[in-house]
Amino acid sequence: MKLNKMQMAARWMPLAVAMVLGGWQASALADSCASGSTCVFGSSGGQDNSLTKEDARQQKEQWDDTRSLRNKVNTRVENQFDKFDKAVDLQDSCEKSLNVNAYWEPNTQRCLDRNTGRPLNP
Repeated sequence: MKLNKMQMAARWMPLAVAMVLGGWQASALADSCASGSTCVFGSSGGQDNSLTKEDARQQKEQWDDTRSLRNKVNTRVENQFDKFDKAVDLQDSCEKSLNVNAYWEPNTQRCLDRNTGRPLNP
């Protein structure tokens, strides 16, 4: 059975998501409390390290400012995956349909009737 690009992407999508999340988590853990990071301690020997606090404040502000953009990107990726997932399910049901005139049109991603060309609901 020959797999199209969408089917191949569906098989690799969970692995890709896991790798991205794992890479982010690994870098977050590796960078925790390193020099120049956002870790701020209550007092370091009685000295106030205002430069470290200012860096932490600026990084937090930047993180908060990009929150809406990150949410938009995540929503778009989720919608694209849902659309793809639905198309795969429709293709499977069309190919397993008992209607001998039903066929899957890959360009439009619809199940069509061979005789009339009208969409079918298998």
